[in-house]
Amino acid sequence: MAMGLASARGGGRRGRGSRRRPMSEINVTPFVDVMLVLLIIFMVTAPLMTAGVPIDLPDSRAAQLPNEQQQITISIDQAGYVYIDDVEVPLGGLPQALESLPRAGGEGPDITLRADRALDYGRVMAVMGELNRAGLNRISLITNSATPAPVNAGSSAAE
Repeated sequence: MAMGLASARGGGRRGRGSRRRPMSEINVTPFVDVMLVLLIIFMVTAPLMTAGVPIDLPDSRAAQLPNEQQQITISIDQAGYVYIDDVEVPLGGLPQALESLPRAGGEGPDITLRADRALDYGRVMAVMGELNRAGLNRISLITNSATPAPVNAGSSAAE
């Protein structure tokens, strides 16, 4: 059948007068392959880019909160240094840094607080007190995801 079509159009020869028709089909297979590879790369690297300050978070069985639009992450590392979105806050400069945070409509942004598990409870509460003083009362504490329920050290299996 291909021979019949070629002979009907001019004998199948390509001379100077014959015109080539533009190809109307595009091969998208290489494009799809590249896009799938990029998708996999972004899916693997995106969770690694969520937190720039290395912190050993405590474990919790709490349910995950939905992600909000306007969030500011405050991190406290093992040494007790405070970071606001990966920028270290100088000692004693937390109140001024909190006052400079953007406030939309008089209401402050949602705060996600990440604190190392080795920190003193008083250090975490001091940062939370400064947040409260600055009027930032919507605070989410970040922990590692679900773990088994803690077992009390004083209870026994016979009880």
